Amino acid sequence: MGSSTESISEVTSVFSQQERIPVLLKIEPEFWWANMANPTLELMLHGDDIASLQARLNGHPTNISIVKTTTTDNPNYLFISLSLKNAAPQTISISLAKDGSTQHQFDYDIKQRRAGSAQRKGFDNSDVIYLITPDRFANGDESNDNHISMLETANRADKDGRHGGDIKGILNSLDYLEQLGITQLWINPLLENNQQKYSYHGYSTTDHYRIDPRFGSNADYRQLVAAANDRGIGIIKDIIVNHIGSNHWWMQDIPSSTWVNGLTTNHSSNLRTNLSTDLSQVQFTSHRRTTVQDPYAVASDRSHFVDGWFVDSMPDLNQTDPKLATYLIQNSIWWVEYANLSGIREDTYSYADKAFLAQWSKAIMTEYPNFNIVGEEWTANPITVSYWQAGKTNKDGYVSYLPSLMDFPLYETMLDAVNTPESWDKGFIQLYEMMANDVVYADPTNLVLFEGNHDTNRLFSLMNEDLGHYKMAMVYTLTSNRIPQIFYGTEVLMTSPLEGRHDGTVRADFPGGWPIDNKNAYTQEGLNPQQIDAQKFVSTLLNFRKSSAAIHHGKLIHYVPKDGTYVYFRIDALQTVMVVMNKNPNNVLLNSDRFKQPLADFSSATDVLTQKTQNITQTITVPANGVLVLTLN
Repeated sequence: MGSSTESISEVTSVFSQQERIPVLLKIEPEFWWANMANPTLELMLHGDDIASLQARLNGHPTNISIVKTTTTDNPNYLFISLSLKNAAPQTISISLAKDGSTQHQFDYDIKQRRAGSAQRKGFDNSDVIYLITPDRFANGDESNDNHISMLETANRADKDGRHGGDIKGILNSLDYLEQLGITQLWINPLLENNQQKYSYHGYSTTDHYRIDPRFGSNADYRQLVAAANDRGIGIIKDIIVNHIGSNHWWMQDIPSSTWVNGLTTNHSSNLRTNLSTDLSQVQFTSHRRTTVQDPYAVASDRSHFVDGWFVDSMPDLNQTDPKLATYLIQNSIWWVEYANLSGIREDTYSYADKAFLAQWSKAIMTEYPNFNIVGEEWTANPITVSYWQAGKTNKDGYVSYLPSLMDFPLYETMLDAVNTPESWDKGFIQLYEMMANDVVYADPTNLVLFEGNHDTNRLFSLMNEDLGHYKMAMVYTLTSNRIPQIFYGTEVLMTSPLEGRHDGTVRADFPGGWPIDNKNAYTQEGLNPQQIDAQKFVSTLLNFRKSSAAIHHGKLIHYVPKDGTYVYFRIDALQTVMVVMNKNPNNVLLNSDRFKQPLADFSSATDVLTQKTQNITQTITVPANGVLVLTLN
């Protein structure tokens, strides 16, 4: 971040009179790039009475011009729109004047893009995503556990407090992650969260352009991405456009009275005090996500969902404000370009204004046509999820540009199907019939299926600590026709309560991430036999999956579940993979005749998990309460 820091520090006052001089405090974004698909850039300048100044370019920059300057109802903000069409990388000089006299001058960098940046490849079906809650994964630098400018200090004894995990800890873990077999890291938000409590989770942003110093620096983040890329691992950034943290620097001097939903105060020196006293007037979201697509929903119910705050420490953003919309779009693109990301996970997707969401996702995908973005729409209804995927023809005419969504319907069905005893309409048949709902999606194969995340209870616990059921859920997650995502620690059977929300426990520390830990997932020291078995099982599957063409893009066919077994195939021109799940407490012999179409050209199969080969011309042997993943020979 050396260059960006210099850009701000070079802001200089060159005017001195008796009258008060407007003070320039901040410029965002701090720099930009030449040759972006969108040739327009909007700078947001913040400073006392800065709106009274006129902006002009100094000298004769090549192919760069000021299109317009605009203000809001807050005199402390000035927005400068620049045209960069056909502009080469360069440093420009901008002056701010009043009545013809220069008050401030600053340099602004238009940088060279990385070669091939626009064509970057996003995560896809060939990947496995590994989700990390960074404060709880590994502490690589104890010196940054606390920071003088941050309100909350580390307390590892508090399950809801900060524990000290950081970017250096993830960097130190890359060898482990590479050997495990993952190819993408989704990291819960790393941006500054200067809140008094619960700052560890990262979902209360207080500065959109700064990594929280308790995690590291912007430069550390970029170093992590580069080191991960060297190991064939991409980085997916967790972004929130719906809300911010109540201690965001904006909240001390709101850029516009329409910037945040539910504010009833006007601009004043004690805006923070006014906000605190006005919280009783804030409307909190109803969480009724269907209201934005329900043809019968009334406008007030839609507004209650979209415009309501999550909690009193998370102000809800009004993305219909065009300045805020541009700010959020540019910020997302800035991080992709600056850090060299391979994807975005967008939090609480449907909670933001849906016209803005289309604008936001379209802008990013226009800049990076081969990129991928996955949105969170937490519902068990496939129709509700499908509404948001790009390519879906919606009856209300809404056009989305979001490529991917988290497949909550299939996740919840998978848990029920594996856990529930078999009957006519329960068990594996639930999973089989849920797959028929793929017809409502524009592209079901671009959905992300997960076995758990930072908001759900732990898989091994949800499987009632039945290792066989755990393995069935993991195999399905990793071999279905979806993009798979696993949660840190699932590979070593981390546990949680079964019912209710227990965030601090679900997001417990990864064993071995702290030097004093008695258990160590990196070395297997202190792990019990089941944990070692599960870790080997997951790693074997992940490393097989890395080179499996059939799993990456093969077609899926499946058979109606029968006698406690469920069979499906992944097939492409180069490879056929057969997957069998068996809930029976005994080994089962499957008659090969039932599967004669996909088995026609094969006489034997190799078990991916054991490397044992069996003849499959007559029968197929499936282990008790277990799974088979077979490559056909």
